[in-house]
Parts: sequence; C-alpha cells; structure tokens
Amino acid sequence: MTAEQQSHLRRETAKNGPIVYWQLGHLLEARYDVADRPMEGSMDPFFFVTKTKNFIPHQYPCRTEFKASFSGRRPQPAAEFEAARWWLPFSSPRVDLSGFWFRPTRIGCWARTFLDARAAGSATLRLSTCGGAILFVNGREQGFMAHYERNLESQQTFDVELSQGLNEVRIYFEDLAERDARFYFQLDYLEGPDVDTSVPVPITADDADGLEAILEGMRFDRTAYLGEDVTILFPAPLPVALTCHVEIEGDFMSVERFDYDFALEAGATKLELGASADMPADFRHFRITLKTGEFSLGRTLGVEICHPQRQGQAPATLEDRMAEAIAEVASHSEPDTVCAFARLALGQSGEETEAMIAAMLPAIEDCHDCADFVLVPLLFAYTRWSDLLSQDLRQKIERAVLNYRYWMDEPGNDVQWYFSENHALLFHTAAYLGGRLFPDAVFVRSGRTGAEQMRVGEERVRAWLDHFERWEMAEWNSVPYFPIDLKGLTALAACAPDETIRNRANASIIRLMKIVARSAHHGMLTGSQGRSYEHTLRPGRSVELSAIARLLWGRGWYGRRVHALPQLAVCIRDHGLRFPEELAAIAAHQSDDAQEWTFSQGENRFAALYHYKTRETALGTIAHYRPGAWGYQETVLHLRLGRRPEAQIWINHPGETIQFGYGRPSFWGGCGTLPRVHQYRDLAILDFDIHEGQPDFTHAWFPLEAFDETAVSGNLALARCGSGLAMLIGNGPLEPVKLGPTTDVELRLAGRKGRWIVRLSDLEREGDIGRMRARFTALAARRDAAGALIILDPDYGEVVFEEDGTVRAEGRILRPSDWSVRGEAIHLEIPGSQPRRAAS
Repeated sequence: MTAEQQSHLRRETAKNGPIVYWQLGHLLEARYDVADRPMEGSMDPFFFVTKTKNFIPHQYPCRTEFKASFSGRRPQPAAEFEAARWWLPFSSPRVDLSGFWFRPTRIGCWARTFLDARAAGSATLRLSTCGGAILFVNGREQGFMAHYERNLESQQTFDVELSQGLNEVRIYFEDLAERDARFYFQLDYLEGPDVDTSVPVPITADDADGLEAILEGMRFDRTAYLGEDVTILFPAPLPVALTCHVEIEGDFMSVERFDYDFALEAGATKLELGASADMPADFRHFRITLKTGEFSLGRTLGVEICHPQRQGQAPATLEDRMAEAIAEVASHSEPDTVCAFARLALGQSGEETEAMIAAMLPAIEDCHDCADFVLVPLLFAYTRWSDLLSQDLRQKIERAVLNYRYWMDEPGNDVQWYFSENHALLFHTAAYLGGRLFPDAVFVRSGRTGAEQMRVGEERVRAWLDHFERWEMAEWNSVPYFPIDLKGLTALAACAPDETIRNRANASIIRLMKIVARSAHHGMLTGSQGRSYEHTLRPGRSVELSAIARLLWGRGWYGRRVHALPQLAVCIRDHGLRFPEELAAIAAHQSDDAQEWTFSQGENRFAALYHYKTRETALGTIAHYRPGAWGYQETVLHLRLGRRPEAQIWINHPGETIQFGYGRPSFWGGCGTLPRVHQYRDLAILDFDIHEGQPDFTHAWFPLEAFDETAVSGNLALARCGSGLAMLIGNGPLEPVKLGPTTDVELRLAGRKGRWIVRLSDLEREGDIGRMRARFTALAARRDAAGALIILDPDYGEVVFEEDGTVRAEGRILRPSDWSVRGEAIHLEIPGSQPRRAAS
C-alpha cells in the first residue's frame, strides 16, 4: 500500500518550527572495538562545570579513532528503512532515542515522515544532531552531516524542492554511543510552501488521533506508591481494543527488568497493573507500548514504589537496625554483588549467592562502565569470606580481577568514567585491594604483579584521601554519590592493610554522614545537589540515603537497589566504625530554634552552600554559582515541609522537554540555564535568564498529593504539610499542569526571564495558610544600581542580595567566599516563634 492509499495522522507544521511526527525503523547497534591503548588524564573535579553548553571535553580513544575514520564522510546506513514504530512528540521538538551504553557501540536508526505541500516550491530545512545524518527528500539525497562530537549538537541547513502533495522525508542518523549518549535529531521547517506533516498509519486517522491523546494525557493515579494498587489513568476512553506491553525498569545501572502484558478493550479508561507491594521498590520507569495490528506506539512514565508496610518501624537499637539492614539487602535487593555481599555477611553461601556473583563477572572482565561499582563490593566480600565460595567461582573471580582495567593509564578499549571523584575512588580502591588478594599473579592490562598493583593503588588511594580531606565532594550533597563514596571508603575501612588508610577512611565516612545530618530534614537529605537525576530527586523514601538514615538514626525506609548499605553495616558490626551520637538529633532537628549551616565543597571551594532548617521546614541552596551559564545536573534549590518525605519542592529550568529522558540536564534533573540564586534563612530568590534555543519556561516540583493543604492562584502557590508552610511567588502566573505525567505535580512559569521568590514558615507563626498569604503576598525584589536584589521581608526587614553572593540582613553580613570546607553551623532564634519543649 502506498502512502497515498493509507490513512494519515496529519498535523499542521509551522514555519520556523520542528517536524515532530515520524515513523522509526529498528535501532541498529554494533559493538565498536579499537585496539587497546592507554589514555592520558586524571581525576577532574570540575568535569561538569561545562564551558561550551553542557559539553564534557574528555575524549576516549574509541571516539578519536571513530572521528578519524568517519568525520566529514557520508554515513553508510547499516540497513534499509523498515517501519517498526511511530514517534509522537509529547511536546519534544526532537526524535530522541538517547540512552546509556556500557561499551562503545555504534548506533543508527532510520526515520521517515511526509510533508503534504499545498503548492510546489523550494523549502529550507535545518537538521540538528550530535552525530552523523543523511537527509533524503522524495528519494533524492540532499546531503549529509558527519561532525561526530560526543553529545555536542551541530546544525546544517538544506534547500530542497517540494512537489505539491505528499513529499517523503527520510533521515538516517547515527553516532558512537559512549555511556550516556545524546542520540537524537531535530528537523526544523524554516521556509517554504505551507505544509502539514502527514504520517501514514495502518488504522483510521481518528483512531490514531485518539491513541495519541491517550498517550499524551496518561498518568499514574498517585505521585508515589506505598502499597497501593498501581493504576495508569487515561484522559479519555480507548478508541480501539489493543494489547499493552509494560516493561518496568530501574535506573540505567539496574540489572533487572519486569515485563507485563495486558489486553485492553475499546472504551477502557485505565490500566490496572496490580499491587505495588508486589512490584520492585525504587523510582521505576514504566515503558508502555500500545499495539493494534501493525501500529505500535509507546511512552515512558516514572513513579516511586516503596514498601513501608512490610518494613515497618525501624528497630530501636543500632545493633538491631544493623542486622535488619543486612538482612533486608540479602533478601530484597537486586541480585548483584552487593546482594551477594550481604548474603555472605550472614553466612548465606551456596548456589543462589554464587549465581549473583557469576552473573556480574562478564561486566568486570569486559570493563563495562560502572563495573567498578560491581567490583569493589566483590573484593570486600572476597577478602572477608572467600572460604564460603566454591573453588570454581574463586578461580573465575581471580580471572576477572586480573583482566580488569584499573585506570586510564592501562591499555583498554572501554568507556569507563575515570574522571569523577566517586569513580576514581573505586578504581584506586579496587587496584589496592585486588592487588593485595593476588600478590604474585600478573594483572594483564598493567603487566604488574599483584604486589606492584597494590602499591600503585595504595599511592592513588592516599592521593585521593589527600584531595578529599582538603576539598571534600565536588559533586556536593549528591544523593546518588554519597553511597558511591561510602562504597569505596567502607571497603578501605574494613580491608586496607595499612592502619593509617583505615583510620582516614573511617574519618571520611563520619565526615560524609555529618554533612548528611546537617543537610537533612528528619533524616532525609534536603538541599542543593551537585549531581542529581530525576530518579534520585523524586523518590521520597526509596533512595539509599533513606536506608542509611534508618540504619544510623532510625528514620527512613529501604529501596531495592543499594550500593553501600550492607558494607556500612558490616563496618559497624565487625570493624569498629562508630558515629557521634549527636548526629541523630542534628539529622532530625527538633529544637525551638533554627540551624543555619554554611559550608563549601569542591576544589578551591567552588560550591558555596547555604542550608537553613527548623523543626517544620528545611531549605538549601547554592550561592553565587555560575549564574547564566549552561548547567549540567545541578539542583540549585530544594526544600521539605513537615514529616512526610514526599512533601518536597525544587525549582529548575528543564534541560529538555522530553520527560523521563537521558539528558544531562534532563526535564527535572539539573538546569538548562543556571539561575542567580540567593538565600537568607527561609527566604530565597531564583532569577533565570534563559539562553535562546532552550525551553522557554521554568517550573517547580509541587506534588499536591504530598501536602495537607494547597492554594494556587495567579502568581502565588502555597502548600502546607503538617505545620510546615511554603509560599512560591512568580514574576508571572504559576500554571498548574493538568494533563499528562506531571498532572498535579508541576507548576510552570512561562518566559525566559523567570523569577521565583520562596518563603517558608509554619503554623505556629502564621496560624493558617491564609494568614501566610496575607503576610507575604507583597514580597518582591527590586534591583539597585549596583545589581543587588533587595527584598523587604516582614520578619527580616531589608534583605540585600549582592551580585557576588554576599547577603546583608538583620545587621549581619554573610559572604559565601568566606565559607569553609569544614563549615559552620549556628543556631538562630526564629522570629515570631514561641519556645516549646521539643518532642522526645
């Protein structure tokens, strides 16, 4: 059947706008290997402080060779076009197949659409992509692109001739995927005859329109599932009967996938997936594919699942919580080397434990990215409990350890990430401990004996500790990277043969948990983060820091994917690790006053952090951090209210409009353009000036379900959870999203110059949410001649936020340039509050 004979999904296409409806072929993937070779370089504590958009400059040998072979040359399609699925935009201007590939992989895909021109004539198209692409119009090749800069977009303009009626447009796009790969294209229709995009579909056009509306508007019926049934709501009845395939996945490092199939009748208004108590915990991506005949459409949704009913209250004593944590991981975590570690710590050897380890060894031998996350707990376990393993498995482990690549100066052809401090710690820890285990064997890639490898690893571990003890975390306050650092440090604390290294590792562990306690609100870390992802921002309970807080302070819950929890518990149980008792009270602030916590992180103290918390609220920001620059994964403001972990708010500028994508920054994780940020106590301001070409709005995570009371009207939004109150003031209307995945969790502020003022308080001071509105509704900022932003606050009087980050208020002067790495925590009286006895 020709395109003219089929039904068509038709959409008007504006000039200077993107062409967003396509048919896609199969994703083509082929391993891309080059000769093993070493790299030059070192740990880079500034790698995400990008200078050219959000381009990371470090280049692997595979990219160097790939560019040498293919840059500037016409791409060679690996197959002919064959329609496999249909791409719908869901507000994204791009066809975006971005993802994560653990080895260097050459990827390619065909896309096809039709432009229905009202008249013949010349047209101008602009093609944007990060890799290579070929453009065809009506079967005639129009030209190609072949820049192949990793994750850095390039553009090219093409002048083409359109006939009256349907014109076929085909694009083949390809790239080399290395870890996180931005694999997309965008085709903009700049000038030419009036056209509609017209995609052939094997069902009626009305039914295709209806299915698009279903996918556009579908959403979960809850923000998070804590035991309830999981239900996806449709915005309208299904127009046709169809089959639905659902894949439930974790984050990009997860080794698990759960598949479900459903048959839905025409008229269905929801998809019932079953009890969340029977599903894996953590923030989960639900990849949903609707299919009727040959017509296949898909969309991804995400939601948190936690199992608090099964887990119950935390035991009262540290000893019992330690035992609980190890048992939880052994029984309920993903089947990997961390789970195997927990099982061995309980003496649970045998076939199931060995199968978990054996399944992870190929990733280590093949040097997959993030294999260091797998290797370190394996080395810890082998050091302690190798006698519980079979001789056959011990030999396989030795082979994997000897074949692994431990640093970039050893020969290899991989895309392991050597540059961030968390990975560097694990590489050096693995070399140190692995060399110690096999002192006389030869480590294949370095050619060193185990004893020599151990010596090199030890030198690098000491250098890493030197850097950490001076500058601490470049990826400040990062929820996903505290556990990774703890993974390496706990292995050193337990297994390092050198007492000095063990003591330094112990001190570093304690320091990390002091930072968490200072920045936590009732156990949950709250504040600006140097590296964040949607899957670590949105969960209120299932992130690993929640489980660590449960272990140490009796507040928190368990997720399914863990990195360091059982190692930390074993260090407490078997290796004398002890934490200051006062950290529990700091992590769950209960006194009548407020804590103000100022500190700096990263080399040269490049991240100056401010945190303020009371019994009812907590707010954290980063001061004077690259305002106006392109961002990466930085979350610049984050707050919590009351005792419910889900009652959190953060504000960002989305790095992409596709939801649940792989961008860095993404829709929720990080900022496309970083704002000017200031905070004084529980008052903050964010001033955005967004770059052209980026999404033209900012937004707040504002989950109605998590709050006890809300009010949104005009440029104001208020929320209450327990006694905690928050008020957001925009420089324009705050629009609640009422369609699609972010229904009732997102507030949008349109425009490239967005200003948000944030003010927190509590019922004790305000009485109710209406009185808070009345007291603070007039809050506004004016800019003086020196560039300072000045706010008149009812409690603090004139608050002056100077351009360099200095704050002047209440007779005080706070200069971020003065804040130290060790930090300073002071206690301040809360204006207007009445002292009362803290809860026991």
